[in-house]
Amino acid sequence: MKKVIVYSTPTCIYCQMLKDWLKKNSIPFTGYDLFQDAERREEVIKKTGQMGVPVIEIDDDIVIGFDKKKLSELLGIN
Repeated sequence: MKKVIVYSTPTCIYCQMLKDWLKKNSIPFTGYDLFQDAERREEVIKKTGQMGVPVIEIDDDIVIGFDKKKLSELLGIN
């Protein structure tokens, strides 16, 4: 099983859509609220060079935005 981390904010509709999609596909993930967690927010900015959400980390791959095609590819979802 791949390690999936979701960085999001509570007001981001795409973040909620992503989490719902992961749950629907039975993909476990760890979620971090960047609005509340300044340390994680800085971590994401260092990793990606930008401040957009959602940011999804799948093992060593990073996906910015709710890109279903790329996420399906990385997670083996048909």
